[in-house]
Amino acid sequence: MPAEKPHDSPPSLSGSLLLASPAMRDPNFSRSVVFMAAHNAKDGAFGYILNRPLEQRVADLLPDQKLGALGEVQVFMGGPVATDKLAFAALQWNKRRRTLRCQTHLSVADALQALSLGHDVRGFVGYSGWSGGQLESELELRSWITTTARPLVLTVEKPAQLWGALLEDMGPVYKVMAKIPEDVGLN
Repeated sequence: MPAEKPHDSPPSLSGSLLLASPAMRDPNFSRSVVFMAAHNAKDGAFGYILNRPLEQRVADLLPDQKLGALGEVQVFMGGPVATDKLAFAALQWNKRRRTLRCQTHLSVADALQALSLGHDVRGFVGYSGWSGGQLESELELRSWITTTARPLVLTVEKPAQLWGALLEDMGPVYKVMAKIPEDVGLN
Protein backbone atom coordinates (compact mmCIF):
# COMPACT_ATOMS: atom_id res chain seq x y z
CA MET A 1 0.00 0.00 0.00
CA PRO A 2 1.55 3.36 -1.04
CA ALA A 3 2.21 5.97 1.60
CA GLU A 4 -0.19 8.89 1.70
CA LYS A 5 1.11 12.12 0.26
CA PRO A 6 1.10 14.99 2.70
CA HIS A 7 -1.55 17.57 1.88
CA ASP A 8 -0.17 20.75 0.43
CA SER A 9 -0.97 23.53 2.81
CA PRO A 10 -2.46 26.61 1.19
CA PRO A 11 -0.11 29.55 0.85
CA SER A 12 -0.03 32.04 3.69
CA LEU A 13 -1.92 35.26 3.13
CA SER A 14 0.28 37.15 5.60
CA GLY A 15 1.05 40.57 4.15
CA SER A 16 -1.88 40.40 1.71
CA LEU A 17 -5.17 42.23 1.60
CA LEU A 18 -8.62 40.72 1.84
CA LEU A 19 -11.37 42.72 0.18
CA ALA A 20 -14.91 41.75 1.10
CA SER A 21 -16.86 40.47 -1.86
CA PRO A 22 -19.69 42.84 -2.88
CA ALA A 23 -22.05 40.03 -1.82
CA MET A 24 -20.68 39.95 1.75
CA ARG A 25 -23.63 40.43 4.08
CA ASP A 26 -21.82 40.31 7.43
CA PRO A 27 -22.08 43.93 8.65
CA ASN A 28 -18.74 43.54 10.45
CA PHE A 29 -17.00 43.11 7.11
CA SER A 30 -19.23 44.57 4.40
CA ARG A 31 -16.99 46.43 1.94
CA SER A 32 -14.00 46.07 4.22
CA VAL A 33 -10.30 45.87 3.43
CA VAL A 34 -8.38 43.70 5.88
CA PHE A 35 -4.59 43.67 6.09
CA MET A 36 -3.56 40.12 6.98
CA ALA A 37 -0.90 40.46 9.67
CA ALA A 38 -0.66 36.70 10.24
CA HIS A 39 -2.17 33.63 8.58
CA ASN A 40 -1.81 29.90 8.32
CA ALA A 41 -4.52 27.34 7.66
CA LYS A 42 -3.86 25.35 10.83
CA ASP A 43 -3.69 28.13 13.42
CA GLY A 44 -5.93 30.73 11.82
CA ALA A 45 -5.55 34.35 10.83
CA PHE A 46 -5.28 37.83 12.31
CA GLY A 47 -5.55 41.26 10.76
CA TYR A 48 -6.95 44.77 10.89
CA ILE A 49 -9.67 46.46 8.86
CA LEU A 50 -7.98 49.43 7.19
CA ASN A 51 -10.97 51.34 5.88
CA ARG A 52 -13.17 51.92 8.93
CA PRO A 53 -11.90 55.16 10.46
CA LEU A 54 -13.64 56.24 13.63
CA GLU A 55 -14.21 59.89 14.37
CA GLN A 56 -11.70 59.69 17.18
CA ARG A 57 -8.02 60.22 17.78
CA VAL A 58 -5.90 58.27 20.27
CA ALA A 59 -6.07 61.16 22.78
CA ASP A 60 -9.88 60.80 22.82
CA LEU A 61 -9.53 57.22 24.03
CA LEU A 62 -6.55 57.73 26.35
CA PRO A 63 -7.17 61.22 27.78
CA ASP A 64 -5.08 60.71 30.93
CA GLN A 65 -1.85 59.76 29.16
CA LYS A 66 0.93 61.94 27.82
CA LEU A 67 0.98 60.84 24.22
CA GLY A 68 2.74 63.57 22.28
CA ALA A 69 2.20 63.15 18.53
CA LEU A 70 0.52 59.78 19.13
CA GLY A 71 -2.48 61.62 20.60
CA GLU A 72 -3.35 62.91 17.12
CA VAL A 73 -3.23 59.49 15.44
CA GLN A 74 -6.46 58.32 13.76
CA VAL A 75 -8.29 55.40 15.35
CA PHE A 76 -9.89 52.70 13.18
CA MET A 77 -12.33 49.87 13.87
CA GLY A 78 -9.92 46.96 13.40
CA GLY A 79 -12.54 44.24 13.55
CA PRO A 80 -15.22 42.63 15.67
CA VAL A 81 -12.90 40.80 18.11
CA ALA A 82 -11.77 42.41 21.40
CA THR A 83 -13.42 45.76 20.71
CA ASP A 84 -12.69 46.80 24.29
CA LYS A 85 -8.98 47.07 23.50
CA LEU A 86 -6.92 49.69 21.68
CA ALA A 87 -3.88 48.43 19.78
CA PHE A 88 -1.25 50.28 17.78
CA ALA A 89 0.22 49.21 14.46
CA ALA A 90 2.78 50.83 12.17
CA LEU A 91 2.43 50.45 8.41
CA GLN A 92 5.33 51.01 6.04
CA TRP A 93 5.66 50.46 2.28
CA ASN A 94 8.88 48.73 1.20
CA LYS A 95 9.55 50.09 -2.30
CA ARG A 96 12.30 47.60 -3.11
CA ARG A 97 10.27 44.51 -2.19
CA ARG A 98 6.92 46.06 -3.09
CA THR A 99 5.39 44.89 0.18
CA LEU A 100 3.47 46.47 3.01
CA ARG A 101 5.02 45.85 6.38
CA CYS A 102 2.81 45.99 9.45
CA GLN A 103 4.26 45.96 12.94
CA THR A 104 1.48 45.05 15.36
CA HIS A 105 0.99 45.14 19.12
CA LEU A 106 3.15 48.25 19.56
CA SER A 107 3.52 49.85 22.96
CA VAL A 108 2.96 53.60 23.29
CA ALA A 109 6.75 54.10 23.23
CA ASP A 110 7.14 51.87 20.14
CA ALA A 111 4.29 53.70 18.37
CA LEU A 112 5.93 57.06 19.14
CA GLN A 113 9.23 55.73 17.78
CA ALA A 114 7.54 54.50 14.58
CA LEU A 115 5.89 57.91 14.16
CA SER A 116 9.29 59.60 14.51
CA LEU A 117 10.58 57.37 11.69
CA GLY A 118 7.75 58.52 9.41
CA HIS A 119 5.73 55.31 9.51
CA ASP A 120 1.95 55.38 9.18
CA VAL A 121 0.86 54.62 12.76
CA ARG A 122 -2.77 53.80 13.45
CA GLY A 123 -4.80 52.96 16.48
CA PHE A 124 -7.20 50.02 16.15
CA VAL A 125 -10.17 49.21 18.33
CA GLY A 126 -10.57 45.46 17.99
CA TYR A 127 -9.14 43.17 15.36
CA SER A 128 -10.24 40.64 12.77
CA GLY A 129 -9.57 37.02 13.60
CA TRP A 130 -10.31 33.57 12.20
CA SER A 131 -9.78 30.16 13.78
CA GLY A 132 -7.88 27.44 11.91
CA GLY A 133 -9.59 26.64 8.60
CA GLN A 134 -12.30 29.28 9.03
CA LEU A 135 -10.83 31.78 6.57
CA GLU A 136 -10.15 29.01 4.05
CA SER A 137 -13.85 28.08 4.18
CA GLU A 138 -14.83 31.71 3.60
CA LEU A 139 -12.42 31.89 0.67
CA GLU A 140 -13.98 28.77 -0.87
CA LEU A 141 -17.38 30.49 -0.62
CA ARG A 142 -15.84 33.49 -2.40
CA SER A 143 -16.64 35.82 0.48
CA TRP A 144 -13.24 37.48 0.02
CA ILE A 145 -11.11 38.75 -2.83
CA THR A 146 -7.40 38.36 -2.11
CA THR A 147 -4.80 40.70 -3.53
CA THR A 148 -1.29 41.87 -2.86
CA ALA A 149 -0.84 44.99 -0.79
CA ARG A 150 -0.39 48.22 -2.71
CA PRO A 151 0.97 51.68 -1.82
CA LEU A 152 -2.61 52.92 -2.30
CA VAL A 153 -3.33 51.59 1.21
CA LEU A 154 -1.19 54.42 2.59
CA THR A 155 -1.89 57.10 0.00
CA VAL A 156 -5.68 56.98 -0.49
CA GLU A 157 -7.06 60.38 0.47
CA LYS A 158 -10.07 59.04 2.39
CA PRO A 159 -9.50 55.65 4.08
CA ALA A 160 -13.26 54.94 4.02
CA GLN A 161 -13.02 54.85 0.19
CA LEU A 162 -10.15 52.33 0.13
CA TRP A 163 -12.31 49.32 -0.83
CA GLY A 164 -13.53 50.93 -4.07
CA ALA A 165 -10.16 52.50 -4.85
CA LEU A 166 -8.37 49.14 -4.56
CA LEU A 167 -10.95 47.34 -6.72
CA GLU A 168 -10.66 50.03 -9.40
CA ASP A 169 -6.86 49.67 -9.28
CA MET A 170 -7.14 45.90 -9.84
CA GLY A 171 -8.52 46.09 -13.39
CA PRO A 172 -11.72 46.30 -15.46
CA VAL A 173 -13.71 43.41 -13.92
CA TYR A 174 -12.99 44.64 -10.41
CA LYS A 175 -13.75 48.21 -11.44
CA VAL A 176 -17.29 47.06 -12.26
CA MET A 177 -17.52 45.39 -8.83
CA ALA A 178 -16.51 48.66 -7.16
CA LYS A 179 -19.55 50.35 -8.72
CA ILE A 180 -22.11 47.79 -7.48
CA PRO A 181 -24.46 49.57 -5.05
CA GLU A 182 -24.43 48.34 -1.46
CA ASP A 183 -28.14 47.56 -1.62
CA VAL A 184 -28.94 46.42 -5.15
CA GLY A 185 -32.61 46.21 -4.17
CA LEU A 186 -32.73 50.02 -4.07
CA ASN A 187 -31.82 50.32 -7.78
